Amino acid sequence: MDEEYPDHGIQGQGQDLDPERGLATAAPDGDTPRSAAELPPTGDDRVDAAVAGLSRLAAGPVEEHVAVLEEVHGRLRDILGELNEGAP
Repeated sequence: MDEEYPDHGIQGQGQDLDPERGLATAAPDGDTPRSAAELPPTGDDRVDAAVAGLSRLAAGPVEEHVAVLEEVHGRLRDILGELNEGAP
């Protein structure tokens, strides 16, 4: 069980998430998902530049997707860390 949130634990409930992972998900509004270039600006140039890196997914081979996602995630994590430390 999750000690901080005891009601949110799933241990021992026998949930098999593998079948769900194989399902394609639709965009929340039912439309096709937007490309990174079509996303609205966030108001932070650093975040926009990091998210723009997702546009490499469409052009690159699937084998490289994990590396691209990890890079974008790392950049976003660094930005959040800076904000958490009080950096402008």
